[in-house]
Amino acid sequence: MSEFRLSFPACVVAGKNRLSVEDLLLLRRYTFPEGVRTPDDVVTLLALNTCCPEKCPEWADYFVEQMAGFLVHHCYPIGSLDEINVEWVKRVLSNDGIIEGELELAAVLHMMDIARHVPPSLRTLMLDQLSIALAAGRGAYARSRSRRAGIGADDIAYVHRILRDRLDPSTSLLSSAEIAILETIDRETAVHARHPDWEALIETVLPLRSRPPARAETPRRWLHVPDSFFLDREMVA
Repeated sequence: MSEFRLSFPACVVAGKNRLSVEDLLLLRRYTFPEGVRTPDDVVTLLALNTCCPEKCPEWADYFVEQMAGFLVHHCYPIGSLDEINVEWVKRVLSNDGIIEGELELAAVLHMMDIARHVPPSLRTLMLDQLSIALAAGRGAYARSRSRRAGIGADDIAYVHRILRDRLDPSTSLLSSAEIAILETIDRETAVHARHPDWEALIETVLPLRSRPPARAETPRRWLHVPDSFFLDREMVA
């Protein structure tokens, strides 16, 4: 069993019903003086997010920025994401492939915004959140959507954020798994329940099925030790 314990003042804040602005200032000064930099810091951040039922609005931005910044800027490969990072995201921030926490979802999206390279497997995981929301109404993304049935404008914006510049019709930058998820969403959503802009998006995607995927440079990880600690189930449970 893990011997991890919250130190002061995190242990006191974790026992409160509401994490206030004053609490956040204390945490930033004493618990995270340099920000979230180590696996222990991540465990503390997640514990605080789970233990305090109510949190000040400022906590959301802090959690998202620190979690994303840690994985992208302080873990290998620095500045990018690779498959080991994606495995960590799946184990720590999701449950059986579903991201339940709104801040966890926002943190992963921010990781994708700031990373130079994002593996197709992470984009697939995030597209899956839309597919699951449409099919079963489960997950943080399902709760954030403006409509409960069909594809709305916010869903299209979500897809564009995940795929970013990979929908250029002149190139083929989508994996077969990404294309398959988008096809499934299109096939299982009634025509009358789709936002008008969805058709243009899917018409851009479908021709890519017959093209070989573009070769993208994958970041090379030259040191594995720091990230091996991420996958310790006891530390992230």
